Amino acid sequence: MTVKLGYSILAVIFVFVVAGASGALAQSGEPAGPHTSAEWQIWAYTTAAPSFIAENATAVDANNNVLRAGTNGWTCVPANPRGMADPENGWRDPHEAMPLCGDEEGFKWVVAYLSGETPELERNTFIWMSHGDMGEDNTTPLVMSQAEAEDPDNWIMSGPHLMMMPKDPSSLDAYPTDFTSGSPYTMFAGTDYAHLMIPMENYYDYQQ
Repeated sequence: MTVKLGYSILAVIFVFVVAGASGALAQSGEPAGPHTSAEWQIWAYTTAAPSFIAENATAVDANNNVLRAGTNGWTCVPANPRGMADPENGWRDPHEAMPLCGDEEGFKWVVAYLSGETPELERNTFIWMSHGDMGEDNTTPLVMSQAEAEDPDNWIMSGPHLMMMPKDPSSLDAYPTDFTSGSPYTMFAGTDYAHLMIPMENYYDYQQ
């Protein structure tokens, strides 16, 4: 994500508060047409969560435009901190967009993370990323490429997963940090952004 995109997502928390009207059901398959269309973006972002969440979730684009207002308290946004490789034509696919779906508590964590502030949560919260991500350093937040990682072996490009953001990051101290076993593991252990990664089917499809 460019800095512009990173900080545009910070305003999503306000969308959470004001979005309320009912929207159309989430698409069951990828819509035809350009990836810049509202229809494609709604499909790409909301399918980061299971259908029973996606169908009534709010969808917001990278510029904070509400593409569809939801009714269930969940919001789905593109979250790739690198931005689009081809802005004129939109995200190449949902994987490049790195959409996430969270509730209001989840977006408290997202906003704090992107701001470099300590998350202040009232409870544990969950964030869905069923399209995976474009890569993270498992030990250090906001590393944008494997080349920038202090240890390239800590780089993981994830497939579908669910994340648990704890109110108390130290509650994850007993979990492993090994991301190769298929078991839930801690990302960013020992930091304010420690969270539990829960791999789903096809989690390792993008790992090289």
